[in-house]
Amino acid sequence: MSYRHLSPVELDALKEIGNIGLGNAVTSLAQLINRRVNMRVPRSSFLPFEEMIELVGGYEELVGCVSLRVLGDAPGIVLFIFDGESTLHLVDMLMGLPVGTTGELDEMAQSAIKEIGNVLTGSFVSAISMMTGLNMVTTVPLFAFDMLGAVLTSLMVAAGRVEDQVLVIETELFHDEETLIKGHFFLLTEPGAIDRLMAALGFSEG
Repeated sequence: MSYRHLSPVELDALKEIGNIGLGNAVTSLAQLINRRVNMRVPRSSFLPFEEMIELVGGYEELVGCVSLRVLGDAPGIVLFIFDGESTLHLVDMLMGLPVGTTGELDEMAQSAIKEIGNVLTGSFVSAISMMTGLNMVTTVPLFAFDMLGAVLTSLMVAAGRVEDQVLVIETELFHDEETLIKGHFFLLTEPGAIDRLMAALGFSEG
């Protein structure tokens, strides 16, 4: 698949957009659960699709995944993926429960994660839209708790073609030092969408 090489300056611009989007997302999360939430971003990068898989732990890794389709000027998919343990810890944080209380995901827990995923990814996309001036609309969030391979297979079938490079933002959420929730934000764009993002930020192709 043809793919325009992004310069270091362009990569930094994308990472900065991601960081600002996540900052807005965490603020929204804190307001929703009425508790202080801190965030660290250990790493932000642009990776080939296969390296993205390895980063999460491989195709057989059990994950919780909130996904949103993005429509408009820069279409694609936003994924927020947590490992299995962090998914359960996230439910504890949302419900105000001691860490380790949640052992399985019932309907209420899944609904809570989907709502949080909606807030986080919605704020993330809104920040990108505001900074670029592009029209970006999100669809209703979907939640899956399954092996990463199964989750991505169903999403890729639904999405059709996406670029083979993915914006990856590694995140750590915590409201105290006990509850550390590790996740990854992924922005998978349809061909041409990154070019439009770059053009909106003032970068010319080449």
